[in-house]
Amino acid sequence: MHHEYQDLITVFNHTFFDDYRTKLELGGDEPIYLPADDKVDYHRIVFARGFYASALHEIAHWCVAGPERRLLEDFGYWYQPDGRTAEVQAEFEKVEIRPQAYEWILAASAGFPFSVSCDNLSGDFEPDRLGFMGKVHAEVASILEKGIPPRVKQLSDALRSFYQTPELTHNTFVVR
Repeated sequence: MHHEYQDLITVFNHTFFDDYRTKLELGGDEPIYLPADDKVDYHRIVFARGFYASALHEIAHWCVAGPERRLLEDFGYWYQPDGRTAEVQAEFEKVEIRPQAYEWILAASAGFPFSVSCDNLSGDFEPDRLGFMGKVHAEVASILEKGIPPRVKQLSDALRSFYQTPELTHNTFVVR
């Protein structure tokens, strides 16, 4: 299956613009979420370099953010850049479990491969990628049990329709 970022932009914008005044847009080197302001009257999820995976990741953060956070640049979160210590990496992973679970659900909905992002290439230790993947997998299982949240479900359904992928089940998600 071939994945073009423009298709994801089209599906996202068609699904959410009317209700949330939010558009997915291609950006440069760094992703960012920009709320509406005096110059642009809609919110923008800007993903990096035309990478489909970057778009899914940024959408997942948008799906986690509540109404108040969606009024703040980058949802008001502080980001610790690459090169984190083991302690800071553990905190990073703790807050990334939910967005990466949403990302995996959306990736599966599009038939797109998913890989967790430990996002610490120049740190002074090797993150436990498999351990983190297990935590994200457990979160996906919990979400499927409790019911996929509305915005994630809405986009999941739209992606599944566009890409003609099957309904998501626990067996869809395998740790590798």
